[in-house]
Amino acid sequence: MEDNKEKELKRGLSNRHIQLIAIGGAVGTGLFLGIGKAAILAGPSVILGYAIAGIFAFFILRQLGEMVVDEPVSGSFSYFANKYWGPFAGYASGWNYWILYILVSMAELTAIGVYVQFWWPEIPLWVSSLFFFVVINALNLTSVKVYGETEFWFSIIKVTAIIAMIVFGAYLLISGAEGDQATVKNLVNDGGFFPKGWFEQNADGSYQGLLAALVIIMFSFGGLELVGITAAEAENPEKNIPKATNQVLIRILIFYVGALFILFSLMPWRSITANTSPFVEVFDILNDKEFTLFGKTYDFMSIIANVLNIIVLTAALSVYNSCVYSNSRMLYGLAEQGNAPRFLKKLNKNHAPITALMVSAALVALCIVINKIMPDQALEILMSLVVSSLIINWIMISWTHLHFKKHKIKTNQQTKFPSLFYPISNYLTLFFLLGVLGLMWLTGLKISVELIPIWLILLYISYLLVKANKAKNKTT
Repeated sequence: MEDNKEKELKRGLSNRHIQLIAIGGAVGTGLFLGIGKAAILAGPSVILGYAIAGIFAFFILRQLGEMVVDEPVSGSFSYFANKYWGPFAGYASGWNYWILYILVSMAELTAIGVYVQFWWPEIPLWVSSLFFFVVINALNLTSVKVYGETEFWFSIIKVTAIIAMIVFGAYLLISGAEGDQATVKNLVNDGGFFPKGWFEQNADGSYQGLLAALVIIMFSFGGLELVGITAAEAENPEKNIPKATNQVLIRILIFYVGALFILFSLMPWRSITANTSPFVEVFDILNDKEFTLFGKTYDFMSIIANVLNIIVLTAALSVYNSCVYSNSRMLYGLAEQGNAPRFLKKLNKNHAPITALMVSAALVALCIVINKIMPDQALEILMSLVVSSLIINWIMISWTHLHFKKHKIKTNQQTKFPSLFYPISNYLTLFFLLGVLGLMWLTGLKISVELIPIWLILLYISYLLVKANKAKNKTT
């Protein structure tokens, strides 16, 4: 019995770890830096867009939550797709997720290098990427508690920054310190709450409006499914995962909707640019102010710029840390299903899947080479490849949950954490995600939509080759 325990992942993630991992999955650099682009497309109505997208993200998370609480195993949604939908579904779901977060890992490593250059522009992009690549992977080779603790503190920094921004922004509005410019009337003063409509075509063929912004908004929620990956290593998953899952919706409303409400109240929406960060704008009131400390004079805006860079660097490190963790666990789960080589099941003395982590790290290491060869184009190229895999992942979670529920109902089994509004929420979610694909096709991401069937065909061909190899090995 003890030997079997030594070959399993260890339950080392406590309630506070799971809680902050859930926040870390919901809050990334999209909140700190990506809001401006969506705001330009929709004006103040982008606030409603984040609320709508947040509700569907929550539906997906509750569907995943029902499955992982009922069976807290490694492999997460890939395991459930394999068991309740079919072998190819499990194979495709797992490998698609792995590739998705290999690409996200590459993009975040590149972003980390960019943020480091803010302070030390002389350091090449690839050097920073290499340094943090080694540090984060080394941390993940230790016990799962180290990953949980690291992610806990990364998330604390992000949450503290968001709350500070919202509280200070609210103070500016209530106190009138910003003068007549800062007022909640900014939400409707210039063209109303929907100044660019729902979905309108411009003279140049591009689109604007709330639905056009929805494409950008939806991808801000990539990473929520990380809570499901932790199930096999969570202490008391029946209690901790439901608690973390249910609180995600509240946090989305507070962090995204709250931050946007402050941003649009403090300034006219037409002054928002693609690079606007609500954090910079909230503290812009201190633009010309200085203070003296220990005989040295500082200006507030230079300090704010440095603090913001610390926050976005922390957000990028948090995402990369979670990518290393989730990729190694997904490969481990695929190996347990028989959909990946058996050697990927090897654990080190800390119960970390060492070979799965090393294989993932080897592929991500290509990012360092890319940054060495073409540092200027690397981030843009890598991020454009993520979109297709993310949509596939969400669709497969919701569809797998339908199969899971049908099986449970057929066998008269009661689940411990039922999803909301089954099966209506599943069909609404799938309809919504297909709608996002249609919007992507119209709004400049046509190539990402076209890549989806090509990628699925490649996955199916590789699946057939793996299946044929298994059959061959059985007969020899």
